[in-house]
Amino acid sequence: MIDAVATDSSSTPGNDKQRRTRRTRMTGAERRQQLLEIGRTLFAAKGFEGTSVEEIAAKAGVSKPVVYEHFGGKEGLYAVVVDREMRRLLDMVTGSLTAGHPRELCEQAAFALLDYIEEYTDGFRILVRDSPIPQSTGSFASLISDIATQVEDILGREFKSRGFDPKLAPLYAQALVGMVALTGQWWLDVRRPKKAEVAAHLVNLAWHGLDGLEAKPHLIGRRKS
Repeated sequence: MIDAVATDSSSTPGNDKQRRTRRTRMTGAERRQQLLEIGRTLFAAKGFEGTSVEEIAAKAGVSKPVVYEHFGGKEGLYAVVVDREMRRLLDMVTGSLTAGHPRELCEQAAFALLDYIEEYTDGFRILVRDSPIPQSTGSFASLISDIATQVEDILGREFKSRGFDPKLAPLYAQALVGMVALTGQWWLDVRRPKKAEVAAHLVNLAWHGLDGLEAKPHLIGRRKS
C-alpha cells in the first residue's frame, strides 16, 4: 500500500502544481512506522485514554481509516508500541551483561536501565503506566521479572561460591532488579544526580549489601512470622 499526506482540495492549475510538489508519498511500511512514532509520542504524553485515533491521524496527515487499516484501531497501535518498548529494554539489559565480575555486572545492568530511560524516555513513560489492555508480552512487572531471571544465574553462582543457598537467588534477583527499576522511575523526572552517580549509588547499596549477607538472616523485632 502507498498512501499520501492529505492536502487542500483546491483545483486551480497553480494549486495542483503546488500540491504535487508538496505531496509526500509513503510505502505501507513507512506509513506504519510513522504512525508508531506518532502514537508513541502521544501515548507517552497523554496516556492511552487521553489519546484518540483522530489525533493520531491528524498528526500523520491521514484519515482515520488509514490508522484502522494498519493497526485495527488505537488498541492495536498501543499494543505494538508497548511490545516494541518492552523488547528494546529487555534486549538492552540482557545484552549489557558481558563482564565476568559480579559487581561490574551489577553496574552494567544499572547503566542499561538508566540508558534506556535517558534515550527512550517516551517508551519508559509508556511502560510504567498501568496498561489499560492486555499485552502479548505482559506488563512492566512481568518485564522486570524477565530481567530478574537473567540475574538469577549470576546470583546463583555467587551464592554457591560463598556458601549460601543458591535456591534463594530468584528472591534476591527480584529484589535487586526491583530496586533499580523503582529508582529509575524516580530518576525519570528528577534527573539528578547524574546517571553515573545514580548507578554508583545503586551498586553501592546492592554490592555492599550482598557483600555483608548473613548466611541465615534473622529478625530482631517481636514479629517472627
